[in-house]
Amino acid sequence: MMKTIIFAASKKYSKVMKKVFPLLIMATLWFMMSCSQTPGKTETINGAGIQFETTEHDFGTIPEKGDGTFAFVFKNTGKEPLILKNVRSSCGCTVPEWPKEPIKRGSKGTIKVSYNTRITGSFHKEITVYSNAEGDPVVLHIQGKVEPAAN
Repeated sequence: MMKTIIFAASKKYSKVMKKVFPLLIMATLWFMMSCSQTPGKTETINGAGIQFETTEHDFGTIPEKGDGTFAFVFKNTGKEPLILKNVRSSCGCTVPEWPKEPIKRGSKGTIKVSYNTRITGSFHKEITVYSNAEGDPVVLHIQGKVEPAAN
């Protein structure tokens, strides 16, 4: 008798599972697909946008007291004026200069970065650009090696 009850219960359970299981699988797949989609980059930026021609510069080998200056060129790719709020270097041996006036949409600007070439040896510095552009701050990189002057 016990086997008959278990068999009858399992048969009833089996019919329910045949209907519920496919729905459960579809719901799980739908959930996984909706969570895995990442928003694509939009072509049109409603606010200000910033795009650099390059975010890295390698000076190579520079002589001591040589020219350690590079200009990073950027463009406002948004619809609103671009305002550079602040530009900070990772240490005092690198000095950035940037435009204080708003950059009109479609216009270009430059951030001039000067490394102190009186300090000999290899270097890798970061310059962080804070602006009203959509997204995270932009990090620029400079690197190179300053060779001591021959005595």
